[in-house]
Amino acid sequence: MEELILDIGRWLVSGLQGLGLSAAWADLVLLLVQWGCIVGIVTANVIVLIWLERKVSGFIQQRLGPNRLGPYGVFQTVADAMKLMTKEDIIPSGADRTLFVLAPMLFIIVAVMLYVVLPMGRDMAIVDLNVGLFYFISVGSLSTICLLMAGWGSHNKWSLLGAMRSVAQMVSYEIPLAFSLLGVVMIVGSLNLGDIVAAQQRVWFVLLQPVAFVVFFVAATAELNRGPFDMPEAEQELTAGAFTEYTGMRWALFFLAEYTNLVAVSALASTLFLGGWQGPLLPSWLWIIVKTYLVMLVFMWLRWTFPRIRMDHLMSLSWKVLIPVSLANIVVTGAGLELFRAMGW
Repeated sequence: MEELILDIGRWLVSGLQGLGLSAAWADLVLLLVQWGCIVGIVTANVIVLIWLERKVSGFIQQRLGPNRLGPYGVFQTVADAMKLMTKEDIIPSGADRTLFVLAPMLFIIVAVMLYVVLPMGRDMAIVDLNVGLFYFISVGSLSTICLLMAGWGSHNKWSLLGAMRSVAQMVSYEIPLAFSLLGVVMIVGSLNLGDIVAAQQRVWFVLLQPVAFVVFFVAATAELNRGPFDMPEAEQELTAGAFTEYTGMRWALFFLAEYTNLVAVSALASTLFLGGWQGPLLPSWLWIIVKTYLVMLVFMWLRWTFPRIRMDHLMSLSWKVLIPVSLANIVVTGAGLELFRAMGW
C-alpha cells in the first residue's frame, strides 16, 4: 500500500516508453495525469467537505443538517452542484467583462497551483522544489489580485468594498503567517517541504513551535476568509462581498476555490507542524489525509463557534498582536538555536 501510488506512476511511464515515447514525453504525460488527478480529487473533495461542514454546523447548533436527499443527506451537495450548473449566467451591463470573467477562473487556478509542492506522502510531491514553502506562500498571495479583479470588474460599490476588505485583510495577515513559519525554517535550515517533514521524525514541530502554530492557525483563518474572520462577506453589510454580482458556475468557482484553499492550507499545517506523512502502521499518503481532515475539522469548529468580530478589531489583531508575537518567536527561536549550538547539541 505504501508504494501503490508511486508504482502506478512508474507503470505509466514504463508503459508509455514501451509504446515508443521518449523519457521526456513520458514524464510530461505523467505530469498532465497528475494535474488531472489533482483537479478530480479537489472537485470530489469539495463535495464531501460542503456536506461535512453542514453536518458539523448542524451538530454544533443542535440540529440535523442535510438529511433528506440520500442517506444522511449525502446527495444534497450533488443536487446543489447540478442547480448551479443550470442557473443563468448573468453579467452586469456596466461590468468590465474581461476582469469579471477572468477573476473566478484565475482564482481557482491559483488554488490548484498550491498542490504542486505539497508532499502528499513519502516522495509524492509533484514537484520537489528546494523553495517549496516560499512557492506556496508566493502563489497563495496571488488570490488577493483575483478578488480585487472580481470586485472592480463587477461595477458595484458593495462588491468593490468587499474586495477592498478582502485585500486589506489578506495582505495584513500574510505578514504574521509568513513570520510564523520562519521558526520552522530556522530549525530545519531548508525551505523544502520534504526536508521539513523528515526533520520531524522524532518530534513534531507543534511541540517545538507552539506559539508559531497558534499564530499560523489564526492568520490562516483570516487568510481563508473563514469565520470568525469572514468580514469580506458580511451578509448584513455587503450582501456577498466581491461575489455579489456572480451567479451560477462563476460563483461556484469562487466557492470551489475557497474550499480548495482550505484543504491546501490544512495540508500545509499538517506538513509543517504535525509531522506530515509520518506515522505508524498506515501508509504515508493516508496519514497526511487523516491529519489534513483533522485540521479542517478544527477550522469548521471555530467557524461555527465564535461570532464574527468587528473589522477594526480584526486589523488590530494582526498588526498589534500577531506580528509582534511572531517576531518575538523568531528571536526566541534564534536564541535557542544558538544556545543549543554552544552546548554542542
